[in-house]
Amino acid sequence: MAVERERKFLVLGTSWKEAGRGVLYRQGYLRRDAACAVRVRLAGERGFLTIKGQAEGIARPEYEYAIPPQDALALLREMADKPLIEKYRYPVFHGGLVWEVDEFLGENLGLVLAEVELEREDQPLSKPAWISREVTGLARYYNSSLVGYPFSRWKPEEK
Repeated sequence: MAVERERKFLVLGTSWKEAGRGVLYRQGYLRRDAACAVRVRLAGERGFLTIKGQAEGIARPEYEYAIPPQDALALLREMADKPLIEKYRYPVFHGGLVWEVDEFLGENLGLVLAEVELEREDQPLSKPAWISREVTGLARYYNSSLVGYPFSRWKPEEK
C-alpha cells in the first residue's frame, strides 16, 4: 500500500520564494469526506488522479496516477466540486528534504502553507526559518476542506 506521511505548517514572509519559480496547480475534488478524497489535478501541463484514505496521525493511504491533461481539464470543468483550488507550488530544498510551499489564489488568497513528506512518522525534522505554526491534522487546512470553506471566509481566530 502507498502511504503518505506528511506534516503541514503555516509560512512566514516570502524568503522561500528565492528558491525559484512556482508551478501553477489547479485541482478539484470528485469526493471529499473523512474516509476518502478523490482529487483531479493539473500541475502545470501534467494531469493526475489521486485517491487518499483516512489519516492516522500523519500517515494516510495515497494512490496517484498520471492521466492525460485534457482528461484532467474536463474532469475539473465538468465534475469537480467548486471552487477549484488554485495555487502556485514552490519546491524548496532544506535539511535534506523537499518542502513544498503552496501560495493559494482565488478564494484562498492569503493562505501560504508548507508541506514536507517524511519516510517515517518519527523522522527528525530541520525546519526552515520561514516555518511558523504546525497545522498537521487540522482539517480546515486540507485542500479538500478549502473547497467547502475557503480561507477568505475564515474568522480571524481560525487563521
